[in-house]
Amino acid sequence: MRSSAELGADDIDVPPCAFYTVADHRHFTGAVALLNSLRLVGHEEPIFLVDAGLTDVQRGILAGHLRLLPAPQGLPPVYMAPLGPLVRPAQIAVIIDADIIVVRPLTSLVDSAREGRVVGFVNNPPNHERFFPEWATRLELGDLRRRPYLNAGLFVIPRVLNDRLLSRWLACQKKVDYQRTRYGSARMFDPFYFADQDVVNALFSSELRDDEVDCLEHKWAPHTPFSDLRIVDEHEMTCEYPDGSQPFLLHHTLAKPWLKATEPNVYSRLLPRVLFAPDVTVRLSPTDVPLRLRTGLLASAERYRSGVQARLRRSARTQIGRFGIRTRVANRRQRRLA
Repeated sequence: MRSSAELGADDIDVPPCAFYTVADHRHFTGAVALLNSLRLVGHEEPIFLVDAGLTDVQRGILAGHLRLLPAPQGLPPVYMAPLGPLVRPAQIAVIIDADIIVVRPLTSLVDSAREGRVVGFVNNPPNHERFFPEWATRLELGDLRRRPYLNAGLFVIPRVLNDRLLSRWLACQKKVDYQRTRYGSARMFDPFYFADQDVVNALFSSELRDDEVDCLEHKWAPHTPFSDLRIVDEHEMTCEYPDGSQPFLLHHTLAKPWLKATEPNVYSRLLPRVLFAPDVTVRLSPTDVPLRLRTGLLASAERYRSGVQARLRRSARTQIGRFGIRTRVANRRQRRLA
């Protein structure tokens, strides 16, 4: 990596580190929670948000707290992650999803990236070893190295790797039929079921040497349902495993708690802290979110009710999967598209 003395005129406005995310109007609440959590743990770096369809009111609330970047027409939001650091590069780019609450400073991850490595977290089992040789031919890549499968919720990428990764990440996504991913008719065993996540793992497997990737354990960036994790200090957002170890972040994959009733978990329990507390950067009103995410007795009762409802739905889905109904429906969809 170049020293500051070696930086040219084009680097004058390039920050040492910046955060990049994507959100539309439905994920505004998550973006606010992400922004506030970053500031609460001490990150003062610039934050860039690719505006995939926010409302004017939402843009006004965020104005002055982060920098909005326009989104291109026709590109699904899930494919927009590389756009921010391409348009507004930083020496270290932290690409992070808008359904994440950061609960510890990410300084050590940034420091690792300064050594010229991409930093990411291994996906949760059973998808931690996901690999398809056909990724290479479908995306027109070179030979693939089999390594742990990373979750696309957070990547820390040094600028020295931008030319090898970001533009190709976008280009490779365009080679994947969006309807043949999880957002269309695909099934788990299809090579691009996870869309952008499969693409970026294929690209990393082809382009990066083993010493250019730092694969961290899944436990440091857990997903729902956050098994064995508990909140130790809500104000400080401290979360711990039984052995006392603490994750860097909480990633609420699948249904978002502000959009749909979900089973209560450490992420949803921290939402009032990062949305309404007097010390947050962007303070929302409790009326901006469903009752189940607010504080007080009525909110507690609603959380209980919605949690029971969510468990019943999960039980029903389990029964559907057990009898193969979902698979038969997916097969019929696949035949119609073929």
